[in-house]
Amino acid sequence: MRSLVPRLLHLNIRSKVILPYLLLTFVVVLIGAYVVTNLVAGTMSERLTNQLLEAGRTVSDSLARREMQHLELARIAAFTRGLDEALYRRDRDKVLALVQPVAIGLDAECLIVTDADSQELVQMLKQDDGTFKLVMGQSGALGLWIVQTLLDAGDPNSLPRRALGLHPLNQRYYYFSAIPVGLGSQVVGVIVVGTSLDGLLPHFKTTSLADVTVYLGDGSAIATSFAPQENKATLLRDLSITPSAYNSVLSSDEFVGGENIRLHGRWYRLARGPLRVGDDKLGVFAVALPLDFIIQTGATSRDFYSLLFTVAMACVVLVGYGISKSITRPLSLLVSMSQAVAEGNLNQSTGIKSTDEIGVLAATFDGMAERLAERTRELEKAYHVLEQLDKTKANFIEVVAHELRTPLTLINGYAQLLEPTIHDKPEAAQLLGGVKTGVTRMHEIVNSMLVVTKIDSRVLEVCAEPTPIASLIQSLQTEFEPTLQERRLTLTTDGLSDLPPVEADPDLLYKAFYQLIINAIKYTPDGGSVTVSGRLVSEEGGKPAVEIVVSDTGIGIDPAYHELIFEKFFQTGEVALHSSGRTKFKGGGPGLGLAMAHGIVSAHNGRIWVESEGHDEKSCPGSRFYVRLPTRRVSP
Repeated sequence: MRSLVPRLLHLNIRSKVILPYLLLTFVVVLIGAYVVTNLVAGTMSERLTNQLLEAGRTVSDSLARREMQHLELARIAAFTRGLDEALYRRDRDKVLALVQPVAIGLDAECLIVTDADSQELVQMLKQDDGTFKLVMGQSGALGLWIVQTLLDAGDPNSLPRRALGLHPLNQRYYYFSAIPVGLGSQVVGVIVVGTSLDGLLPHFKTTSLADVTVYLGDGSAIATSFAPQENKATLLRDLSITPSAYNSVLSSDEFVGGENIRLHGRWYRLARGPLRVGDDKLGVFAVALPLDFIIQTGATSRDFYSLLFTVAMACVVLVGYGISKSITRPLSLLVSMSQAVAEGNLNQSTGIKSTDEIGVLAATFDGMAERLAERTRELEKAYHVLEQLDKTKANFIEVVAHELRTPLTLINGYAQLLEPTIHDKPEAAQLLGGVKTGVTRMHEIVNSMLVVTKIDSRVLEVCAEPTPIASLIQSLQTEFEPTLQERRLTLTTDGLSDLPPVEADPDLLYKAFYQLIINAIKYTPDGGSVTVSGRLVSEEGGKPAVEIVVSDTGIGIDPAYHELIFEKFFQTGEVALHSSGRTKFKGGGPGLGLAMAHGIVSAHNGRIWVESEGHDEKSCPGSRFYVRLPTRRVSP
């Protein structure tokens, strides 16, 4: 009788814990087998189609953003003071004088201005070398129906019109947007802004991560981002579709996917949809993704994870069967749960429901984990709010920067047009120089804001090429020469000519070192020195790297600020006491320079940090900014 009681207690614990555990394990095995064999195996084609649909939406969004840029440029030109009266008088010279600064300043690829009789008064066409060509006479580019539609409507408040068309001068297809120009209630002309598809499609490919093709008319492909292996005409012919297929897609309101084609010996999956902007359907476009790579990768992953899941579940069953023979099962479960909590997985509980000591311990543990999970959710919520606030601030900065760029471009354009007319007026020339200097500095601040916004949004594009550090620093030394002479500062270099080139974007790297050197100049008293030195070092794992050090004999930086100075808008000292000069001692600034340098170096997979003994304006301990950039191993 005495031996029967422990045996009954043993069976009772096993019946409450072990048997449900084993049953749950088998249920999980069955569900897992169903998921692997039915769901995972059938989702590859759906995933590929979803990727195509997402790529199509991305292309549509990119085209909508391009339309907004077109309309912004056209409205800046349309609302230029005096343009409406000049169009009414058909004064070609006056119209050219008013719209030329806008076209050059805002870098329009094609800008056409017509009068009320659909006659071209001005046409600015950007060339391959970046210059602008003034097209004289009637080029025939205004065979577009959108111009005549706006003129026939006779309403200055008509909605914009857009179309795809072939420019007769360079035989390129353009995406055109047009708006009317009114004088009172009368339409006196039309402004047309165009961007070539040769420039748009590579951008669409980059943003959507898919190849893009555009069709017109009878289903002929007119432009594509596929790289031709033989000639472009053959590639476009192979991509063309039948007129009935073109009309079917054009009349559809949805994206049509699922067609497979073979190009250059490789299969692709295509999805097509109407090229729509607003209520206008301009044509048909298609996005394409490689079929064989995704399917093969999915099949390999499916087989691997199926095998892994089967083995894992078999192990779970065996382990559960072994544990079922032991009374220490609850203790083992508590240990497992405590490890899961230690690793950060707080959304679990022991599942032990009993009134013995182990049950009390498990209940206490579950309550502790639940309270910890609740605190974690609160922290995550607070972090999300802070993240949203930071994103809102970044969006505000970007909007402000774009809003400032337009008037600055106009001011700069007009200043350049005025400059040749005031050579004999010293006072006016001096005032105009002040305007240009102020515009230049404002441009620098706006560009810095845009670069920092791109860094925060992780969309900074790095076009890497072999870049010699020595010539880059030499260019900066030449640029700062007047400032160095004015403040009696010396800028010296050491060891830069011995450094191998680094794979970097020269323009971005120029901006980064520009900020570091101007920072050293601003915080070094007159008569001091700035040194830029370099050497070849080895990073962790023996990887070669170039180390460039910008050191100065300035007032130094408090160690408490060594990390904060790379944050946006952070400035040391009293901002109100800073000089207003850009390169004067302790000159003021928006606090974006070091943040921009840090973001550019990080985008190149490099590191940047500062060393300084402290801040002292009497002893001037100086500062040393270190930049390490990866480079190729140099053969001995």
